[in-house]
Amino acid sequence: MNEFGRKQAKILVFSTEKISDPAIDMAGLLKQYYPAGVYVISLPCSSAVKPRWILHAYEKGFDGVFIAADGSDCPHDESCTEKTGRIVMQTHEKMKEMNLDPARLRMAAICSVCSEAFVKQMKSFNDYLGNES
Repeated sequence: MNEFGRKQAKILVFSTEKISDPAIDMAGLLKQYYPAGVYVISLPCSSAVKPRWILHAYEKGFDGVFIAADGSDCPHDESCTEKTGRIVMQTHEKMKEMNLDPARLRMAAICSVCSEAFVKQMKSFNDYLGNES
């Protein structure tokens, strides 16, 4: 429980090494606090995430999964955002089949200097997930 009596959500973040990781690191350096239940896994590109990884996170007790997408800045593939969006849509369909709320999976582009945007996303997602239980 957090200081407001809400459940502390456990959120898995798939982040990217060159784009969103620096923003997450900067949030910590600038003491921009986000929920303690946030766990980060780094990938070279957000389109590398697999639906089975996302579903496995729910099986292991995560309340939500957030994909910090590269946006148009991806150094690996200029169509990264569209590919990642398709992965999210496919996973949403699988989640519906499994009676999992698709809103437990979110994606947003987080650029290398977007620490405030990342913190805002995590707080909002944590609030949503904490109110769901």
